[in-house]
This record gives sequence, C-alpha cells and structure tokens, in this order.
Amino acid sequence: MPRIARPPEATPDQTTPLAAAPCATPRRAVPSTTTAPATTAYATTTGETVGCGTVSDASRATAPAPARRRLRTAATVTGGSLLAAVTLMAAATLLPGSPDPAPPPPYSAARGTISYGTASGLGSSGATPDVSASIAGLQRRLHRLPKDYVAWAELGSAYVQRSRQTADPSYYVKAEQATARSLKLSPGNFAGLTAEAALAAGRHDFARAVRLSRDAIAANPYGPIAYGVAADAYTQLGQYGPASEAIGEMIDLAPGVSSFTRASYDAELRGDQTAARRLLDYALRDAFTPADIAYCRYYLGELALHAGDGKRAASMYAAALKADPSFVPALAGKARAAALDGRLREAATGYEAVVERLPLSQYLIEYGEVLQRMGGDPSTQWKVLAAQRDLMRANGVRDDLTWAEFEADHGSPARAVQLATAEYARNPNVVAADALAWALYRDGKPRQALPYARKATATGWRNALLVHHRAEIERALGVDTSESSALVRTYNPRFEPRLPALQRFS
Repeated sequence: MPRIARPPEATPDQTTPLAAAPCATPRRAVPSTTTAPATTAYATTTGETVGCGTVSDASRATAPAPARRRLRTAATVTGGSLLAAVTLMAAATLLPGSPDPAPPPPYSAARGTISYGTASGLGSSGATPDVSASIAGLQRRLHRLPKDYVAWAELGSAYVQRSRQTADPSYYVKAEQATARSLKLSPGNFAGLTAEAALAAGRHDFARAVRLSRDAIAANPYGPIAYGVAADAYTQLGQYGPASEAIGEMIDLAPGVSSFTRASYDAELRGDQTAARRLLDYALRDAFTPADIAYCRYYLGELALHAGDGKRAASMYAAALKADPSFVPALAGKARAAALDGRLREAATGYEAVVERLPLSQYLIEYGEVLQRMGGDPSTQWKVLAAQRDLMRANGVRDDLTWAEFEADHGSPARAVQLATAEYARNPNVVAADALAWALYRDGKPRQALPYARKATATGWRNALLVHHRAEIERALGVDTSESSALVRTYNPRFEPRLPALQRFS
C-alpha cells in the first residue's frame, strides 16, 4: 500500500486547511537559514520544502505576497428574508442544531470527490480538537453567512479530514455536499475546486483529481494546496515527472511541512533514501504542532523499519507518541516493529488497540497476518475488513489495490488478478504494477507477471517486498535470481516474507 498521501499546507488565507493522499499514500519546512540538499530538485531560495501539516509561522512568512493576501470574501445576504430562509433550510443537513440526517443514497465513484486533511487528520483517534473546532466554527459562520463559498469549501475539507480520522467514509458525502454548495454559490472558485480535487483523490479517482487541481491552479496560480493535490494524484497515476514538477511549484509557493514530506516521498520512490531522510529531518525542524511532529517522526520510523533498522524505528515511533499520544499510525508502527522482531504476542496486543481506535484496512490485514503467524484465527479481522470495504464502496471510494493485495496473499488469486488489472488500468503506478505481478504469479501465470514486476522495480525504490516478488517470479521461470535476491537483503536485511502486509510501505 502506498504511503498515506501527505496533506498539503493550508494557505495563510484559509482558516481551515483545504484537503490535498492514497498512498499514498501525505511534512514541514526547514528554517530559512538551512540549505536544502543538492541531491533534491526541490531547493528554493530559502532552502525550504513542504509536506503534511498545518501552516507554520515560517511558511507564512516566506509565502509570496499574493498567497498571503486575504482571499476570503465576506458573503452578504442579498434578497429577501424568504431567500435567506430557503438557503438556511437547504444547508441544515450540514450545519449544527439538529441530529445528523440519514445519509443520502451512495454516490458513484465516477462522481466522487474527497479531500485530505492536515497531519492531525491522518490517524488520530476520533475527532481532534483542531478539526472539531474547525467544523463547529465553520458551521457557526455559515449559519450567519450562508453564501460564504470559501467557508463551504473549507467545511468540505474538514469533513474529509474527519473521515480520515475516524475511518468513516460517510463523511465524504457531507464533504461532497459542502464543496458542491461552494461551487454552486461561486462557480469555478479555486477553494471549491481544490477541495473537490482533494475529495476525488481521497476516493481514489486520481484522474479526476488531476483535472480539478489543474482547474484550481488556473483559477489561482498562487494556491499551493492545489499543487499538492496534483502531485499526489500524479504519483498515484504513475506520472512521476509531473508529480515532481508540482512539488517544486508547491515548494516555491509555500515551503513548509507539506512540501518537504512530499519531496521526501518523491525522493524515496526514486531510491534516494538519503535525500528522503534529510527532507523529513527538514520537515521535523519546521513542525511545531504535536500532530505534525508525530507525523514526521513516524515516517522517519517507517524509513528505518523498511531498511531493517528496527531499533531506530522503535525510537522514532516512541518519539511520535511522545509528541502526540493519540497518533494511531505510531501505535501501529510499534506493533509492526514488534511483529517483525518476532515479538508476536506483543504485536497482537498492540494491533488490537490500534484497530479498536482506527479500523483501517491496512491495520486489519496486518493484525490478521500476525494472528495467523501465531497460529490463531484471523476470521474476525477479515469480516471487519469486508464490512469496511462495503462501507467504502457505498460512499464512493474505490480501492481495488488493497483488495487485490489481500486476495493474492489470503484469498482468491484469480479474483486478485481481476482487481489488480482494474487498478492498474486506472492507476498505473509502481505499487499497482507490483500488485498485478504478484496476483498473476499467485494465479500460476509467472510469464505474464514478469513484465509488471520489472515495471514495479524500475524507479529504483528500495522496497524489499517489490524486489522479493520479482525474485519469486523469476525463480518460477528459471531466471537467474541472484541480483533480485541480493537486493532484497540489501534493502532490508530483516525482511520477513511471511508477513507481507507488514512489509508494505504505509
């Protein structure tokens, strides 16, 4: 599974960060006195870059004047009281004062749009005060100013953030309603387009996310969030050159946590772990909210874990939890590190706590694999996983990748081939190529699998699981596996093929 998409920075003009992910799967800005490494293409005149969080004081200070300019237009209610009453009644389902209505019929994935949050939205359990306060504040504002199209866009983004925090995709429907109202009030406004692009990315409609983000950029070339959405979507589409360019634009406009973390992941995909760590370190220096600090520490831990350095990984996860005890990904990281170190019972206890707080598909599969490795029964986890899949589908989220990987390892290889083929047709990135290669191999078709395994390992990404899959496919064809097998141990000396989900980069 690709790393969770790092959410983009909110501009100084926004009271709530607009959405920007998957594996995407979204870091922070370096002080202006620090020079970015020569190995990265993301150096700016101040030496900063961006990634996954809320706007820092440094990024506010260094953002271009047009980006700092207050863009919100205070909405005034024109027309008679009847029009105002109708507007308020239509908005009632998204504003406070009454219980949440029954959800409307599910939206199709083709129409779907979703958004990203800040680092605090990526895995904290339940509602964090920041997001809850943002939603409540925006709702109060919209009661007073129901025509404030920027506030509607921000509310849509906040609902997406809420969905990511709770693993409840029904918030995507609310997000879609809010962004649609923004665009109805002011067709083509950049805040609404950016939020809608982020919503599309969250629902894994990355081609639509690219189109909408480009429209947002055309409407406002000084909006860094739209570049972040575009970068994430291009990455998931396997268009790594345009993704790098979008990250560069984002850095120029708003160096900070969000652009640094994106640049780090871009370097990681190219196999430059030194630059990836350095950029995360820059992000960490700039991070000041507990969630952003935890986020950066967590991904430093992930880089260490997947390079076989369990001790450093555990240290980073502990530091992340010290910064933000509610940051669930770090709890999952601790469980993952324990399992890969052979401490399966400790890992199972950790995963039990994780899935109780945030039942993401990734965590459920990891927990199930640990139980299997212990000789236990993972059927309960698989049932919850199926329920989560159905809930996602009902709310317009299409995630064939997760299910292709799951079916290849734990279910029907033939079904895995169908799912992976569909995923790769839409999103031909390296992770989808690996999923299709492995599904074909598991379905007894190694010759068809090999070209996709080669595509999956073509960027230089130091991902031991991808190279292991290629080695197994080569072995089945009688091809010399010495190079691939050696790379597996080079990339991760502690690689454990019996826990495949735990080897996937979050």
